[in-house]
Amino acid sequence: MTCLFIAEVSSNHDRDLDRAFAFIDRAAEIGCGAVKFQLFKIDDMFAPEILAQSAKHRARREWELPVSFLAPIAERCRARGVQFMCTPFYLKAVDELHAHVDAYKIASYELMWDALLEACAESGKPVILSTGMATVPEIKHAADVLRRHGARDVTLLHTVSAYPTPPDEANLAALKTISDATGFACGWSDHTVSPGVILRAVCRWNAPMIEFHLDLDKTGAEYAAGHCWLPEEMAPVIAMVRAGERADGSGIKEPLPSELPDRDWRADPADGLRPLKHIRRSWRPEAA
Repeated sequence: MTCLFIAEVSSNHDRDLDRAFAFIDRAAEIGCGAVKFQLFKIDDMFAPEILAQSAKHRARREWELPVSFLAPIAERCRARGVQFMCTPFYLKAVDELHAHVDAYKIASYELMWDALLEACAESGKPVILSTGMATVPEIKHAADVLRRHGARDVTLLHTVSAYPTPPDEANLAALKTISDATGFACGWSDHTVSPGVILRAVCRWNAPMIEFHLDLDKTGAEYAAGHCWLPEEMAPVIAMVRAGERADGSGIKEPLPSELPDRDWRADPADGLRPLKHIRRSWRPEAA
């Protein structure tokens, strides 16, 4: 099984298309199979009584991804051989994204919004759903909504919605709990920035998908919060996972090319001495 690594750009693009392209390019270079953005409008995300009182929330309008970026982002992803994924945070966004994305990703905060789940499921595209903060009954309900409305390619992501997440609160065993409860594969959406957590999710809990927040240069809007990886931090982690995947092999137990020269140097069953007798008869040391 090959684990899909998804680089979450989130709001680190700074509304700069060239910077968005740089994220795609760098993610492809370090071995990611997908790059994910977010499509939201603050006025459609938070209740007006919150926005009226909170300058902090109003300021996030500067984080919005322009809809005009979608087509060029999708084209750049295709050119770099990575999937383009995006999170819709308002219902119209599902339609705005449809012509461009390879898959929809639904955020943990929207897990209880059935209308959004239904719209993504009915799109016919793959759906990924994060499950931070949710209980098993809430996750099962969301999974049932997706299934009833036609979603066939569904992956759930266990995550902890703390930014950053302490590694000892990752609770990776919940991947199996979620998968067993829903019948869907379950991966890990990371906020720990811990290589050990990523490797454990893949190697111990068989996560088919790893999502992580990426920044390029420590200047992104979300980097200071502490949950974003830099490319040079994630690259060796992906490389280790890929090396491990290549080591799986076929499972057929037979001599492999690298060990064939030593087969005849095993102990002969007749006397327990190395090498086998037929080698002893003709063997001569190599000339210096």
